[in-house]
Parts: sequence; C-alpha cells; structure tokens
Amino acid sequence: MERLDEFQKVIGYTFNNPDLLFEALSHSSFANESRHRYRSNERLEFLGDSVLSIVVSDYIFEHCRDIPEGELTKTRATLVCEKALYQFGEEIDLGSYIMLGKGEELAGGRERPSIIADAFEAVIAAIYLDGGMEPARRHILRFLPNDIQGAVAKAYDDYKTILQEIIQKNPEEHVEYKLVGETGPDHNKQFTVRVMLNSNVIGEGTAHSKKSAEQMAAHEALRLMGWKRE
Repeated sequence: MERLDEFQKVIGYTFNNPDLLFEALSHSSFANESRHRYRSNERLEFLGDSVLSIVVSDYIFEHCRDIPEGELTKTRATLVCEKALYQFGEEIDLGSYIMLGKGEELAGGRERPSIIADAFEAVIAAIYLDGGMEPARRHILRFLPNDIQGAVAKAYDDYKTILQEIIQKNPEEHVEYKLVGETGPDHNKQFTVRVMLNSNVIGEGTAHSKKSAEQMAAHEALRLMGWKRE
C-alpha cells in the first residue's frame, strides 16, 4: 500500500477505490503466481486503450485543425503506439511500481516496453473507472508534447534514408520527391509532397514543412511496400 500511495502522488491523482490501482499495476505473472485471486491488468488495459484513443483523437482534432484526415490517423497512431506509451511510462518511473511474478522480474520485465505500455493503459482505465473521463483526460494530456506535429515529424525522421537504402539495391530505380500542393497563410502553410519511384507515385505526405511532408511520404511508401520497423 505504501508504494500505491507513492504512485498516486507521482501521477497527481488519489483513488477513491485503491483496488483499481492495485489491479492496474498487477501484471499477469504476478496474478498467476499469487495465492490470492488477484486479477491482472489485462482487462483494464483493454479499456484504457479505448479511453486513450478517444482523448488523443479529440485533442488532435481540436488542436491540429489544418491536418487532413489521413494525417490525423497517422498522428494519433504515433502518439498511442507502444514506443510512445513506454516513453510516457518512463517519465513517471512506472516500471518500478508494476507488480511482477518472480520469473518475469528475473527476466527483466520491469524494463520491458510492452509491459510498461500495457500498464500505462491500465492506469488510464483505473482512473477513468474511479473518477470519470475528466481526470483520465487530464492524466493523459500531461504526457502529450506541446508541439504535436514536431513530435510526429521526429518519429518519421529516418524514413527517407530507409527508403533510399531499399531502392538503391536496384541501381536502375530512381526516387524523387515532388511538391504537389501548398495551402494556407504564410504563418501556417501546409505542404503536400509525393514520392515517385521512376514515374510512379508510391507515397504522399502533408505537413507544415516540406521536410516533414517528405518524411511522411516516405513512410507511406514504406508502409505500402510492406516494410516494418525491426
């Protein structure tokens, strides 16, 4: 209970029902090894994923009004992916509060991104069930970057290089990026770029800078080619 009290201070939320937080921090390995019939955080993770998606979708819909629908989907995906949730969890040292079974503990589960990301979602659900949507929203928004589009562009920052390395395996192939659209006032322009393989369009991206638009176009091309980050 002492650790639960400490974690509540870390996240700035006091539970009316601390059992919800206990469940959110209970990994399946802990629940399975316990003599008590504790529930793991897997069901809460399921609910937390939905609450997270709603809050992030609402936020970027309101604050990124110039981004087209396709880019909104990519932006949300970047903010709720396992890598992002792991980083959010690291900000509050979530791994040190998760309850693990002995085997998982010895295997380094406390630093495993998937475990931390799942627990992060479970904590969101626990807050939602305990206090409603508003405290859950406040908890989530504290982790979102102020510069949403900058953060998304950074996530795409190596896709052009990856695409080029793939294409270079076939010397006869040539990649070119073409600016095909420019909209909005000078202080808030949107650029649309297409990436061409020889004369064929293989990807398109829209962003507030040509560089970011090129990265997003390269990412789209890689996705269509079936590439996955290792």
